[in-house]
This record gives sequence, C-alpha cells and structure tokens, in this order.
Amino acid sequence: MILPILFTIGTKFPNAVTCIPQDTKERFAMGAFVEKSNLKVAAELADFVENAALPGTGVDADAFWVGFSDLVHELGPKNRALLAKREDIQSQVDAWHVQHRDAPHDAAAYKAFLQDIGYLVPEGEDFSIDTANVDPEIASVAGPQLVVPITNARFALNAANARWGSLYDGFYGTDAMGSLPPKGGYNQGRGARVVARARVFLDQAFPIDGTSHADACRYSVLNGALTIDDFPLDQPEKFVGYKGHPKAPSSILLRNNGLHVELVFDRTHMIGSRDQAGLADVVMESAMSVIMDCEDSVACVDAEDKVVAYTNWLGLMKGDLEETFQKNGQSMTRKMSDDHIYTTPDGGEMQIKGRALMLVRNVGHLMTNPAILDSDGNEVFEGLMDAVMTMLIAKHDLVREGGNSVHRSAYVVKPKMHGPEEVAFADETFTFVERILGMPQNTIKIGIMDEERRTTVNLKECIRAAKSRVAFINTGFLDRTGDEIHTSMEAGPFSRKDFIKRKSWIGAYEDQNVDIGLECGLSGRAQIGKGMWAMPDLMSAMLEQKIGHPKSGANCAWVPSPTAATLHSLHYHVVDVFAVQDTLKAGGRRAHVETVLEIPLATYRMWSDAQKMREVENNAQGILGYVVRWINNGVGCSKVPDMNNVGLMEDRATCRISAQHIANWLHHDIVDAQQVMMAMRKMAEVVDGQNAGDASYIPMAPGFDCIAFAAACDLVLKGRVQPSGYTEPVLHARRLEFKKTH
Repeated sequence: MILPILFTIGTKFPNAVTCIPQDTKERFAMGAFVEKSNLKVAAELADFVENAALPGTGVDADAFWVGFSDLVHELGPKNRALLAKREDIQSQVDAWHVQHRDAPHDAAAYKAFLQDIGYLVPEGEDFSIDTANVDPEIASVAGPQLVVPITNARFALNAANARWGSLYDGFYGTDAMGSLPPKGGYNQGRGARVVARARVFLDQAFPIDGTSHADACRYSVLNGALTIDDFPLDQPEKFVGYKGHPKAPSSILLRNNGLHVELVFDRTHMIGSRDQAGLADVVMESAMSVIMDCEDSVACVDAEDKVVAYTNWLGLMKGDLEETFQKNGQSMTRKMSDDHIYTTPDGGEMQIKGRALMLVRNVGHLMTNPAILDSDGNEVFEGLMDAVMTMLIAKHDLVREGGNSVHRSAYVVKPKMHGPEEVAFADETFTFVERILGMPQNTIKIGIMDEERRTTVNLKECIRAAKSRVAFINTGFLDRTGDEIHTSMEAGPFSRKDFIKRKSWIGAYEDQNVDIGLECGLSGRAQIGKGMWAMPDLMSAMLEQKIGHPKSGANCAWVPSPTAATLHSLHYHVVDVFAVQDTLKAGGRRAHVETVLEIPLATYRMWSDAQKMREVENNAQGILGYVVRWINNGVGCSKVPDMNNVGLMEDRATCRISAQHIANWLHHDIVDAQQVMMAMRKMAEVVDGQNAGDASYIPMAPGFDCIAFAAACDLVLKGRVQPSGYTEPVLHARRLEFKKTH
C-alpha cells in the first residue's frame, strides 16, 4: 500500500520546503545541479537559460544569475512571510466561526471582526489606473479569450492561431445549430443550413441597404465602396478592406464592434455551387487574446517539466514554434500563422495580426519547485522563478518587429493572490525583474485573478496596489467557491454545489468585479473578464447562455477551444461591450461587500442518505477523473466525462471546489470517512470504465493501491488542512512520487 503524505499542520504552510528532499539531495550529489551565484540550478534548466533563452536578449549571463539570486534571497523571505500571514488570518477566522457557530449570524459583527484582523482593509478614495502602452486586443476590442496549457505545443499553436476561425466549420462540426454533425462524409443538406445560418449573421451585423446577403449574387468594390448586387451596406464604414481584384475580390474584410469578419470567395466551381455568390467561408476574428498557462492547466513539478513549458513559451515569443504530429496517418507540421494583408478601400495597404495577443499565466505565491535551490538549500518559490524566466523569454518579442505586442509590453496573469499586500508584492517582484532584464519600468503588465475571497472583498485596493500595471481582472466561480468553502470551513456545512450557485453572494461577486473595474478606469485601458465555458461539446447551449458575459460588461470571457472562440465571437457582434460599460458606469456600484461576505451555508440540511451520497459521488468522480490523468500522465487540464458522460473541462480549480466540498461535509458530519471512501472506490471503478479504451491507462480498481487513488483521497481526507484548500501540494508531491517510481 502507498503511505499517505503527511503534512505539518501549524503556523507553517505545508509546501514551503525548508529542507532538501532526499531525491533532490541524491540528484545534486550526482551533479544534476550547477552552481549559479549562490543558487543551485538543475543542469537542464541552466542549459536552457544560457543556450536558448538568453541569446538574443542582450542580457549577460553572469548578470542574469546575480540578479536572479538577489531576487530570490531578497524577496523569498517576504514571500514566506505573506504565506504565514495567510495562515495566521485563516486560524483567526476559524476560531471566530467556532466561537459563533451556534449563534445567529451577525453580519455587522462578522464584518467588524474581519476589519479588526486586517482581512478586510479600508477602501480608499477613487482613482483610475494609469497603465500605459496596452495593446488594442486588451484596451479597445472586446472578444473571446482562450486559456491553454503551455506544455502542449500543438495546443499552444492552435490557440495562438485561433485569432481567425471558420464560422462554417463552427456551425457544421458542432451542435451549434441544434444537432450533431452526421458521421461519414459531407452532408449537403447540413451544408446548406450552415450557409443559410451564416447569412443570417451577416444580415444582422452587416445589413445591406436594399437586399439581403441571402439573396446576394455578386460582391465587388467600386470607387472604394463595397457593393452587393449594386446595393451598398447600410453602414458603408464597416467595409475596411479586400484581397484580389476589386471587381471580383477573393475576399472582403468587414468590421463590427471592433471585430473583423472576412468573406472568402471561391468562384472556380460556380457550376452546381451551393452558394450563388461563390461565398466559400465566413472567417471570424475570434480569440483576440490567449493565456498561455504555466499554472492550473499544466502539471509542472520539476525542472524537466519547467523546461518544456519555458521552451514552448520561447518559441511563441520568437515566432518560430513548430510542432509535427500524425493525423489520419499523415505527418503534419503546425506553425504560427502569418499576418493578413489587405487593400484598403482607398487603395492603400493594411496589415492585421494572424495571431492572438499572448499573455502568460505564472503560478501564484504558494508553491516551490525543486528546479532551483537557494543558498540555504530551500526550493525557490516557483512564482519568483516564473516571473524571471517568462519575462526573460518575453524580451525576445520586445526586441523584434511584428511580434506579439505592438506596444512593447509583456503580459503576466497572476493568480491566487490574497488581498492588496500580495498584489503589491507581485508589483515589487516585476519591478525587480525589469531591473534584472533592463526593461523600462511597467513594461510588464499584470492580470489580477479575482478568484480568492480576500481579493474579492478588497478588489479596489488590490487594483490600486498595481495601478500602473493592471491590464486585466476577471472572475472565476470555481476557484472562488473553493476559497469560499475553505475560508468559512468552520462556519458550518455548505449547500450542495448546484445550490451554492443560487446564493446571493455569487451574483454580487460577479457584479462587483465589473463595477469596481469600471470605477478604477479599466474601460478602454484593460480587460474585465469572465470565466470558462466548461462543456466544450455543448456549443448550442454556449451560444444561448454565454452572451450573458458581454451583456454583463465583460471585455472578454474564457472559452475551451478555438471553435468555441469562433462561435462565442458572434456574441460580441450583437453586444457593444463598451456601450454596456458606459451604461453601467452611469448607474454606480450594484453590489457591496456586505452581500459578498454572505456565506453560502446550507439552510436546509434534512438531506436523505441518497441525496448526500449522490453529491459526494459526483464530487468524487470529477476528482478521480482529473487526478488520475494528472498523476499518471502529467496532464493538467483535460475533458473528463461526468456522471452522465458529458465531457467537462477539469483543472485544478474544479478539483479544488470538489475536494473542499467533500472535506466540508466530512468535517461537519454530513457524511463520515467510511461513506467517503465507499464513494471514492465506487467512482474509481466508474472512472476506470470511462478510460477502458486507453491502452496506457492504469486502473485504480480493484486494488485501490495506486498513487493516483492515494492522491485523490489525500485531497479529500486532508482537504481541511491544505493551504487555502489548494490542490497543488498534494498533486505535486504525488506526481513527483510517480515520476520517481515509473
């Protein structure tokens, strides 16, 4: 049997390593580390830095290591102190809830207590961010945003190239029109429906004065104006460019609400064509930005993994990343798309990016990584390592023309920060990094993930702490709920997960995020984002529901695939987000901290045993389906079938909420440990069955003695004592164990 991992519980947080693990000592003794200015760096990482990342940046290798070492040894203790403060505050919150658990909830007293302990800080006077040199994809154009694991080069390239996507493919290949595509070859009837549906969109976004796109037979450019069967557009200014001969263009470029749409023509097979105008495709400007993720969607636990992540990011920043793979028995090579060149209506030339604007998500402040050891032999904080490494790599883009950022900026999304002090620490870190790398101050822009409760209730002050860097804030129900449960673990049992979504705090959280962002001047200067659509196969439902995000005033919202980005882009043609933001600004703040602080506890607890076990089993199935791939395959984000075999995108955020929910019910005796283990074993068999077609899959049943099953049990049975309820300490330790033994 695999022994469970034991964590020290007390004032120290579990994963701030204060000694070198035995396997790390062995690797160092074998010469796997090299000395670099009071740092011990894994040889493979040092080789990557000196022979791949540094050349071409103008940064001297010796100066780099000296600067990196200074950052680690000056800011590492501050990082550790901030994490200790998290634990101290949490222990005080726990004690308050234990003391008041049986008394009626006193909202005023609770708020006063949070203020007294520094959890809730005073909100200062109004201000506006002054972030400069922000690219238009963030500042002035609203649209879909992709998040993709940086460790998968093919996925990263697909995401970067998802700036443009075929609407025909999006409609034909999904259930977007209400039904799934037929198996086998091309279906002419479905194709005709796709063409008709695309023409409906064109009539809505680009109406013609005198006819319809459905009836159009000829598109041409005459005297700088677009004519469709001799009729003009209702709004002629929406025509912005074309390719080919003006009388018979090969493509027409239109623009609505800042987003481009390209009509692509193919008149070589007009006889029998199913489209009288030869309109071969409608290509949408789709994913305006993409987050290349080093955090929740990856499984990077050591130097080997980090080098893979950094290598792919380097290829993206240099523009030369390629990936060769097999598809349908053929070898294919994917690389980054070129920019698009068009003739403007007045005969000039215009160039539009062929790739999405790329941001990089670093890890948060918590985790350390054995890839680098400090002068005392401690693993360095991975957030500090990511800050230096990803921005060193980003410098390749900053010194070249026609790259990622036209304004010479670099964008880091920073997750899992708790309150203004931790945001200020991130700002200090990036100032230090800019000095090391010779970047002008505030070159590095920050995206603040509003997914931790202490950040939510202090959001205005969090933004103020980095007001010259903020380029992005967003909400995310899953991590935010996981932190909600952990923070209020001692308050009582939480509602079932579906009912948590119906409580008043979640709506207040979403509204407050937008309202405070607008108060702080983000409109026209930074993104206000919303969370992920987690069901990549359900595009019809996404088209129906996700329009709520732009209607809420969000500049961007996360989607799980390039196809989803293309379909979601339709919403931004319907909704003028900046007009919505102007209306919201005039109305003032809709929600306040008092509502956000309402704890979504269960008000009705007379659940039947069947109801309780159904909830636990649903959580357990999601945890196991995700963890088994994380541990055994190093896959940090995957489409996991749920209890009804609906594929759901799972990452550490989904795992966190599910684990914390079971831990809460276990702690408050809604279920006991025996019931939980029965559910875990039962669902392990279900997950094994769902993966039966994978020859490389390692079953968990019937022995239940594999590392993956042990990791899933750790997340649940020890969930209450994990720092902020995070899954990383367990997952990293168990993945390292798996890599060492397999």
